[in-house]
This record gives sequence, structure tokens and C-alpha cells, in this order.
Amino acid sequence: MNNPAVVQQLVIFAILLFAMWFLIMRPQKKKEKEINNMRNSLKQGDEIITIGGIYGKVMKVKDESIIIQVGVDKVKFEITKWAVSKVVNAAPDNSKKEVEETKKKSLPKKLLKKDEVEAEEAVEVSEAVAEEAKNED
Repeated sequence: MNNPAVVQQLVIFAILLFAMWFLIMRPQKKKEKEINNMRNSLKQGDEIITIGGIYGKVMKVKDESIIIQVGVDKVKFEITKWAVSKVVNAAPDNSKKEVEETKKKSLPKKLLKKDEVEAEEAVEVSEAVAEEAKNED
């Protein structure tokens, strides 16, 4: 151990191990955490894909499992949460949409954000152009 070459090799080996952990293990744990959050945030109405490739709609969420509805016949069956691969279409959160709509209806245009006003004006202009194009045909 008194040989500087051996110490130098050990330091290089330790640096390589740390780099491997940083580049491989850390992102994997981060991805696992995201997947667990996705599985724990499942709610009724979400459209999912299982790890087996089955498309379904979440009907009921339990502690460790969910009941999904699949196919034209609307067959329901229970699967464990870890069998969910990804959420295709999350169920809409109506409460947020309703709040935004009531804000827009109750506030005059000058109190809305500048970007929202510009976006609304752009939509109005594009609708007017579309109507003119229809009238010309």
C-alpha cells in the first residue's frame, strides 16, 4: 500500500464507481419515484396501459389494486397498481376548469392577463378570417 501507483489506481477505481452510480443508479431511482407517484395518483376515469399492453379505463381505485374496464363489452377486472405501465389520458379535473371559466366570465378583459387577452383576440381574428373564407367560396 505504500506504492503510489496502487493508491492512484484505487482512487481512479473509486471515481469510476461514483461516476457509474451517478450516471446509472441515480436516474433509475428518479424514474422509479416518478412511476410510483403516477401509480399512486391514479383516479377514476383515467385511461391506462398495463405492462401486458391492455388498454383500460380506471373504474375504482383501492389501496394496492385498481378495477379497470376494457373492451367494447365493458369487461371489468382487478389488477395490482404495479401492473400499470402508463396513463394514456388522465381524467379531467373539473374543479380547476370550472374555477378558470368563472374567473374569465366574471373579470373584464382589462383585468385578465395580457397574454390571455392577446390569445382571445387572436382566436377572434382567426374565426373572422375563417368566416370570410367560407363566404368567398
